Amino acid sequence: MTWKVERVPQRPLRRGDDDRLVLPLRPTRVGDQAADTELTLTPAEAEHLHAALCRALDGHPAPPSGPECRQSIQTSSATARIVGRVDA
Repeated sequence: MTWKVERVPQRPLRRGDDDRLVLPLRPTRVGDQAADTELTLTPAEAEHLHAALCRALDGHPAPPSGPECRQSIQTSSATARIVGRVDA
């Protein structure tokens, strides 16, 4: 049995009434009808997922259509540089 999970077109990530983040998803078993559902994450769970995705993407260039946060702040530790120091 093979499954495919995609984001639901035209339904963006949103914040629910309980301050959780809600991501509409469409799991489909190959050969069957698609059924929409939602992945609901607490802010802490969303932060952990965000960090895991950043680590997984590190070292890969952002595509031109990538979001601003990926293009402007992603830096590999190999390319990071110190811009200033604070003397104690």
